[in-house]
Amino acid sequence: MKTAKLQFWGAAGCVTGSKYLLDFEDRRILVDCGMFQGLKSRRVFNWEPWPITPSSLDAVFITHGHLDHVGMLPRLVRDGFRGPIFGTSPSLEVARIVLEDSAKIHMEEAQRAREEGYSKHQKPLPLYTLDDARLAISRFEAVPRDAWQTELEGISFRFRYNGHILGASFIELEISGKRFVFSGDVGRPSDELLGPPERPEQADVLLLESTYGNRRHPDTDIESLLAAHIQETIRERGACIIPSFAVERLQTVMFLLWKLLKTNRIPHLPIYVDSPMGENVLDLFERFPHWHRLPMEDYRGMRREMEIITDYGDTWKAIDDPRPKVVVAGSGMLSGGRVLTYLSQLLDRETTRILLVGYQAEGTRGRNLLEGAHELKIFGKYIPVAARVVVLETLSAHADQSELLDWVSQIRVPPQQVFLVHGEPTAQDALRIKLREEKGWNATIPALFDTVEIPLNEA
Repeated sequence: MKTAKLQFWGAAGCVTGSKYLLDFEDRRILVDCGMFQGLKSRRVFNWEPWPITPSSLDAVFITHGHLDHVGMLPRLVRDGFRGPIFGTSPSLEVARIVLEDSAKIHMEEAQRAREEGYSKHQKPLPLYTLDDARLAISRFEAVPRDAWQTELEGISFRFRYNGHILGASFIELEISGKRFVFSGDVGRPSDELLGPPERPEQADVLLLESTYGNRRHPDTDIESLLAAHIQETIRERGACIIPSFAVERLQTVMFLLWKLLKTNRIPHLPIYVDSPMGENVLDLFERFPHWHRLPMEDYRGMRREMEIITDYGDTWKAIDDPRPKVVVAGSGMLSGGRVLTYLSQLLDRETTRILLVGYQAEGTRGRNLLEGAHELKIFGKYIPVAARVVVLETLSAHADQSELLDWVSQIRVPPQQVFLVHGEPTAQDALRIKLREEKGWNATIPALFDTVEIPLNEA
């Protein structure tokens, strides 16, 4: 009997490092190539040798451009991979921006660690360089949405709209008459900027994300909640800091702020959008109008109203601005980016409030704040937390438990195998039980580097 081997290189028992190796006949493909973030015990895997020789891979498929799905592409290519990297046009554009930014951050952090001597390594090196990132980008090949592709012998594939962020898709692969479905990150049916995700109708083997497999997002009036926090910030003459993922969340927050200004629910005040990467992603909304539902009139309006910072010197001017202000800056989990500069100066003030608007992975500063940390280590120093920390769950870009169940509702014939990935153990187990009780499906929760054999249909 012919079989395929499926190996879980990442996002197994955690929400970062998405990588899935599919090995069948004489073919090897990788779905996503993400970076591990958060806990040091996981980040160390970014530095480990690959489980196989990268040059033996035929192709890589990218569900979307977030770092935890594309962040290791530069190392993969540097270490020998020479095949195509397939994705939708907007996904690959997002990935280009994300990878170039990531490379610059790694290089800057290595340089800073060398100069300030806070690394445990004698000569700190970046995970990869800008040249590495650009070499990976040169392997990008855009494919159209919804159309089956046959560029690789023995495999057909297509990318289908999945919400979540600009360009995000779930991927369907046909191999020997068996359909593999990789969910990627499933977006929400109701999103400020994006349309509802499409849903698969068939899956013999399903890899399903489970980020919020144990949660239901609250049905709150996010605009009123955001307006209330900004009004409080004004009364306290403080700063409202909104750490945002540069891809999608930052643009969503900008749109919400614009709507509040346009309807006079908040007064005009300094709104600083400090994310060069977020600025570059914002430009993509103009280039790919059919991938989102942001009206161009509002797009231009919110760009005019807000001060978009690109120069790092202007970051310090924004910090020193004594007026009540709103700051939207990356990164969303406080794992890097300009937001750390703001927090290094404003975290210890009671008049500062921090609005967390996305998932906070284990081991990140955002997760530490969420869990009540009294101090954060930033740039090698411990900063006491006096700021008020608020979580706005409604703005999550990930489907919750009920939305995930709806996403698989069109699959009439139960999959032969279901694997729950991209979730922490509690979330995964809750979704596993729900799938069994409501659909009669038996789902497996793989561990990191588990390998399973998938029987294929005989020709």
